[in-house]
Amino acid sequence: MAKVFGLGSEPVVGSLTPSKKRDYRVTNRLQEGKRPLYAVVFNFIDSRYLSVFATVGGNRQITVYQCLEGGVIAVLQSYVDEDKDESFYTVSWASNVDGAPFLVAGGINGVIRVIDTGSERIYKSFVGHGDSINEIRTQALKSSLVISASKDESVRLWNVHTGICILIFAGAGGHRNEVLSVDFHPSDIYKIASCGMDNTVKIWSMKEFWSYVEKSFTWTDLPSKFPTKYVQFPIFNASVHSNYVDCNRWLGDFILSKSVDNEIVLWEPKVKEQTPGEGVVDILQKYPVPECDIWFIKFSCDFHYNQAAIGNREGKIFVWELQSSPPVLIARLVHPQSKSPIRQTAVSFDGSIILSCCEDGTIWRWDDVTNVPPA
Repeated sequence: MAKVFGLGSEPVVGSLTPSKKRDYRVTNRLQEGKRPLYAVVFNFIDSRYLSVFATVGGNRQITVYQCLEGGVIAVLQSYVDEDKDESFYTVSWASNVDGAPFLVAGGINGVIRVIDTGSERIYKSFVGHGDSINEIRTQALKSSLVISASKDESVRLWNVHTGICILIFAGAGGHRNEVLSVDFHPSDIYKIASCGMDNTVKIWSMKEFWSYVEKSFTWTDLPSKFPTKYVQFPIFNASVHSNYVDCNRWLGDFILSKSVDNEIVLWEPKVKEQTPGEGVVDILQKYPVPECDIWFIKFSCDFHYNQAAIGNREGKIFVWELQSSPPVLIARLVHPQSKSPIRQTAVSFDGSIILSCCEDGTIWRWDDVTNVPPA
């Protein structure tokens, strides 16, 4: 394996494990503009719209697309922010309590825009963060809850239905630099993980404050009058990396995280219940990603977390099998015209489509043609 994926070598597609290998081909390439695109995300919140995705970037624009048959990408909606200085860094799908699909985006100005895609209008704008927003994620079990990670060293929990900032994760035990990424635990509704420029990954619990989360759904007074609570101490603090940690995702009770050292690391946090905040890290395995040594490159997974896709600064994508040990590289996606840094990927619900958004303003669509007979 080391010979195939070593940083000094150029692995070839044909060298992968036959049983796991998937054959992805470029089926479309869109030029959205000349400004960088920072985020692309499929809608896993609503089963009616699994083929719908959104992008955001430096063009202060939020665009909604749909993947159709034959590699076709249709533009459904586009929003240009009223603030000419806005540059969006992140976007997430969410929903209102009645199930209406929402898009939640944030960026350099620290304002979170909630867009009702059904009525095609801004539903709410959240002001609270003191600096730019690097990532927004949605609670899959309660999709009206979103969490935001900011340059202001805090993480905030919001109710998109009522517009309330419920909890702020910051303070004595909080991050000491920009928070770059955050994620909800897939089954433990109380847990989140965050990471950032202080080189740490922190695990937080909302259990003690859950009554405030419930209260946020029935609050009828002004959102500014809600008794927002500070969560100052994480239940676990990990130093897995020696540099910026710019993306973390839960894999069950394990955590996938990456820094600027050409790999994704899978590790298990072992929390000591008697001493909150302390514990040990058990590194389980690593997924090499050559030429991935710049920060703000985020990986993505399919709905069932069978595979992870990550781009690098040379415009290549590495697709890793997540349910195998030792790690198996499913595919390495290379195209002669894809040479710009890939800021984020999006893997479709079943893993059959991989999207990438790039520094040069392009969107690439790759389709799995492994079992498709030639035309």
